[in-house]
Amino acid sequence: MKQSPALVRWERRTQRPLLGLSVAFAVAYAVPIVSPDASRDTVSVCLAVEWLVWGAFAADYTVRLTLTDRDRRREFVRSHWLDLCAVLLPLIQPLRLLRLVSTLVLVGQRARMASQIRLTTYIVGSVVGLMMFGSLAVLSVERDAPGANIHTLGDAVWWSFTTMTTVGYGDHSPTTGPGRMIAVGLMLSGIALLGVVTANIAAWFISRFEADDVEERRQTAAIAALTEEVRSLRAEINALSTAPRPAPMPVEDRQH
Repeated sequence: MKQSPALVRWERRTQRPLLGLSVAFAVAYAVPIVSPDASRDTVSVCLAVEWLVWGAFAADYTVRLTLTDRDRRREFVRSHWLDLCAVLLPLIQPLRLLRLVSTLVLVGQRARMASQIRLTTYIVGSVVGLMMFGSLAVLSVERDAPGANIHTLGDAVWWSFTTMTTVGYGDHSPTTGPGRMIAVGLMLSGIALLGVVTANIAAWFISRFEADDVEERRQTAAIAALTEEVRSLRAEINALSTAPRPAPMPVEDRQH
């Protein structure tokens, strides 16, 4: 879909501020989980920051929809349906986990719009972000659950790493419904990211092979051209060496 100039300018100007807000959301989400003994005021501030960041992304979606040409707004909604679901999701059931999911989706959608972000950087950021948020999310729902075996942040990080890499040693595993939902999300995300990394590496090797093949063809063509030129020069030399030479003039004619 072709974007209007105003929409392009808005996305370019709001890219970094929204990414900065996402970092603030990460801190606000992590503090109550890492420090369960935090004061009520601290928890309230973190909760307010979470809602503020979600509201900023919701406002960003609304502004982008408004800046889209009237005859293309329906197409914008269809092409950005995931953004719309992420904006509406926390309103249906105001759970912290839903705000986490919706914010991750919105950050990922806006990050993909940034042409200056390379694929490798995006993949690394996605892996780190998913592992961090997955660890915090599973720790928040599993720490006090009966029969749970994920009680510390170290256990949660180790579980997230083994889950995303689809290793699954089984020493730590979620026992609650929300924890298992988080596990499914991490598994699917890990498989998807692994596929992207594999495809990126394969594309790099293919491009290298294609570049080497082009260089080899260029060198072969240059050698063939030089060979043809040498052949033509040899033919000219042979023609000159076999041509009849003019007879020498008599001595009398030279004296005259």
